[in-house]
Amino acid sequence: MPQLLPSTPLCTAAPMAPRTPGAILSRRASVSALLLSPWLMPGLGAQTLGPVPAVGGGAVQGLQLATLWPLGRSPEGFWVSEKFDGVRAVWDGQLLRFRSGRTIAAPAWFLSALPRVALDGELWLAHGAFDRLSGVVRQTEPDDEAWRAVKYLVFDAPGHTAPFARRVAFLQSTVAEAQLPWLIPVAQREVKDARVLDTLLRDTVRQGGEGLMLHRADALWQPGRTEALFKLKPEFDEEGLVVGHQAGKGRLWGMTGALLVQMPSGQRFALGAGLSDAQRRKPPPVGATVTYRYRERTPSGLPRFASFLRVREAE
Repeated sequence: MPQLLPSTPLCTAAPMAPRTPGAILSRRASVSALLLSPWLMPGLGAQTLGPVPAVGGGAVQGLQLATLWPLGRSPEGFWVSEKFDGVRAVWDGQLLRFRSGRTIAAPAWFLSALPRVALDGELWLAHGAFDRLSGVVRQTEPDDEAWRAVKYLVFDAPGHTAPFARRVAFLQSTVAEAQLPWLIPVAQREVKDARVLDTLLRDTVRQGGEGLMLHRADALWQPGRTEALFKLKPEFDEEGLVVGHQAGKGRLWGMTGALLVQMPSGQRFALGAGLSDAQRRKPPPVGATVTYRYRERTPSGLPRFASFLRVREAE
C-alpha cells in the first residue's frame, strides 16, 4: 500500500486513477466532492465483500466511538483520514438516523438512491459550515434545495464482520456502484511515522479541517470506545451537561458569567470562555448538552483552557 510523503496535502485536486470511486464521482459531482477523495486506496478497488444486511426500522444499535490519540505514538498499522466537522448519520439500509437513533428527515430522493446496506458517516457541507448544516439536517420538513449541497461522507460499514481494511474496500466498491454525487467514501491512507502524522495534522488544520481519525487496519467492527479508533486534533473537544449557571461580575453583571458543566466522568467545572454576550443573556438551559474545547487536562482530570463551542441540538 502507498505511504504518505510529508509534502502530500490532505486535499488535492489531482486527477484520480480511473479505477477509483473518486474518478467516477468527478464526472458527476461538484469540485467540492473531488477535494474529499484523494486518499482512496488503489490496491483495494478490485476487492469485493458481501453486502451488510440492512437493520431496517430499529434504533441505532450502538456506535463505534473514538478515543484520544496518544501524542507521539507511531501510526503504523493504522489508516488515517480527515476528521470532518459534520453531523453523524447512520444508514441502516432503510432509514437515516442521528447518533441518538432519531430519524433524520432527509428528502426522498436523497434516501431512495442510497445502497441498501448499513453505512456510518457524516452529513457535511463544507469546512466551517457546521451551523448551517445543522440548520438544514435538523428540520422536520426537509428543504429540498438546501439538501442539494449536503454530502454523506461514509467511513465505515457498521456490523460488518471483515477487518477495517476490507470494509474500506467494500465502501469504495459500494459507492462506485451507486454513482451518487452526494455519497462519498472518506479517503483513507497509511502514514509511516509520528513525524509525518504531525505534518499531516498541521496541513489538514491549515486547510480548514478539524483534525484526523486513525483506525486500526486489522480491527473488526465493534460499538463503543476501543483501541481500534482514535481522533487527533490540535485541541480536544468533549460534551458535558449544563447543571447550573454562575452569575457574572463587573462588565457581565446581570448576565451569566459561566456555565456549570458536568463532565462524562461526573466532575464539574465552570465554563465561561467562548460565550458570546447574547449567550450570556440567554444561556443554554440546565439539562442542555454543550460541546467545549480544551488543550489538555489538569492532574485531577479537569479540562485546562476550556472554551465553549456550541450547544448540541436535541436529536
